Amino acid sequence: AALLGTMLHFTGLVRSASAQNYTLEQVLENADALTALETVLVAKGGEVVAERGYNGHSATVPTNIKSASKTVMSALVGIAIDLGYIAGVNQTIGDYFSEYFGDDADFAKTRITVGQLLSMQSGLETTSNRNYGRWVQSGNWIRHILTRPMIDQPGGRRIYSTGNTHLLSAILTEASGMSTLEFGRRYLAEKLGFSLPGWLRDPQGVYFGGNEMQMTPRAMVSVGQLVLSCGTYAGTRVVSEAWILASLKPRSRSERSGREYGYGWWMRTLAGYQAYYAWGYGGQFIFVVPDLSLVVTTTSLPTPGEGRRAHLRSLYDLVEQQIIPAVERKVETRRDPGRL
Repeated sequence: AALLGTMLHFTGLVRSASAQNYTLEQVLENADALTALETVLVAKGGEVVAERGYNGHSATVPTNIKSASKTVMSALVGIAIDLGYIAGVNQTIGDYFSEYFGDDADFAKTRITVGQLLSMQSGLETTSNRNYGRWVQSGNWIRHILTRPMIDQPGGRRIYSTGNTHLLSAILTEASGMSTLEFGRRYLAEKLGFSLPGWLRDPQGVYFGGNEMQMTPRAMVSVGQLVLSCGTYAGTRVVSEAWILASLKPRSRSERSGREYGYGWWMRTLAGYQAYYAWGYGGQFIFVVPDLSLVVTTTSLPTPGEGRRAHLRSLYDLVEQQIIPAVERKVETRRDPGRL
């Protein structure tokens, strides 16, 4: 209750202070009131212009980015397609997992595509939320996913499931002959200039696709910057521009919030700007606002229940009502140094 009260108090302060001329540094200092907050980084035009750690946390220490891992998996799949390891988003999962698909396999399951896994439209019953524990405690995660009932047709309504992105990790492993960790290090992390630690694997040794990935907040910024630069980083092509554009195209919609979802990226309007974001449980975010050449990342200590929801609302308010206006003011000040 105390944590929830603190968060709601901060939200009120943000809204009442939104018209004040706080600098980015002051905005990040005030965010110290969010007791679950670990780090905030703000990058403008490819350069980190404000950075702060809270409660002993640092932007250079890896943290569990939770379901923001799904956005990173999307980039890895795009790279694998660019390199020819995966034929494309229309390749079906029936081309893989032969040991799980016998002669009596459900035909609809074999026709699920890579693209439908990315957009959460596989039609399979979810392995997330109330089904998550039973799934990760099973002896074979892939078999457990593929034996879930079809509750919609492939390409139908959005059914959020971490099992979808774990299948992508298994496909990437089989198609490339490399583990997801090795592939991610070679084709993403090394090119973006960060280290990628190992993370949780399933009982068969497949790296968890869609959760538990470990990244530093500065590495998260580089992932956001990859979107702003349409797939290049420091002049090097990392993933095709076509993949970036395909990832940001709305493909499904959350039944709960109505927000649109592409290939691993959420979409919403922030302060009148189109924004794209990776979202991990508890407040792990990569916000990308192309019109402002802006990337904002946050990491947080996950909190349960209503406290978590209040913290998320506070983070959205922080970005929309304080960080973006401060960035806009900074741009205007540079345009007119004599402006008061």
